[in-house]
Amino acid sequence: MRKDTPVTLAAVIGAHGVAGEVRLKVFADDLTSFKSFNNGALTLKSLRPTPQGAIARFAEVGDRNAAEALRGTELTVPRAALPPLAEGEYYHADLIGLPAVSDTGEPLGRVVLVENFGAGDVLEIERPDGKRFMIPMRPEAVPDWDAERLVVTAAFATA
Repeated sequence: MRKDTPVTLAAVIGAHGVAGEVRLKVFADDLTSFKSFNNGALTLKSLRPTPQGAIARFAEVGDRNAAEALRGTELTVPRAALPPLAEGEYYHADLIGLPAVSDTGEPLGRVVLVENFGAGDVLEIERPDGKRFMIPMRPEAVPDWDAERLVVTAAFATA
């Protein structure tokens, strides 16, 4: 993934109150380290976590109508703005779109989705015929990946 590629960290799901705050669905562990989103179009003034996501206030949004107009807006930052990763860590955005191959070299398709149902990440891979299968993002299923491709153990690729 290129360093200037936008990565979505949250999405506006509606207005909150009458003063211009918005409700967010959050896809990141921590939004507080980012002060600007969407190439500087939105400047974060405050953020309160909630059980459903977060409540945010942006400098450019002054009332409920302006907040409601943001519904559906994805909050993005350039890939280069994300913190560096430790060995074995990854960003979901870096995996989506990667070609998947088996450890025997057979092309399997592309990663189209990363889900987490509570026990760890699960990758959804779409085969060239449009059929999809899921595998856990664990070393026994995915022994190797990089910016070019994702390797899947053949036993997991037969799904």
